[in-house]
Amino acid sequence: MEETLQLGKSLGSSLEAGDIILLFGDLGAGKTCFTQGICHGLELDKDFYIRSPTFTLINEYSGRLPIYHIDLYRLDSLEEIYSLGLEEIIYNQGVTIIEWAEKLRSSQNPDKLLLNIQDRIEINIKVISDSQREFTFNTFLPAPRSFPDFTLL
Repeated sequence: MEETLQLGKSLGSSLEAGDIILLFGDLGAGKTCFTQGICHGLELDKDFYIRSPTFTLINEYSGRLPIYHIDLYRLDSLEEIYSLGLEEIIYNQGVTIIEWAEKLRSSQNPDKLLLNIQDRIEINIKVISDSQREFTFNTFLPAPRSFPDFTLL
């Protein structure tokens, strides 16, 4: 868990305005823990409680940049996703973190994402054991950027 927080913090410290982070992984993989680390890397007060917005769907935090934490777990249809008006959130000058990003994949074309999301950082979290996770990072950004070394897990 501590390594997951530190990994998220390293990523968060390197994020820029407009970045979209898509988190993929099974229930209990550590998406919310990783998000907590990202928020700390974005200089959110360490005493601020960061929880998954499973029921509220969207939480907003104030760090070095505005942080929008979105959880699509409870949404079952494209209509529900579109009704949230996420375009207004994800295309702003904050950082958007979306848990359960699998739900943004088009059923007809899995390589295409809903809401016209193109520039993004995708993070797949795989459970290896109760205490071990594997993180896979894929960046789809218009210009090359350097990120911290993510080999600590």
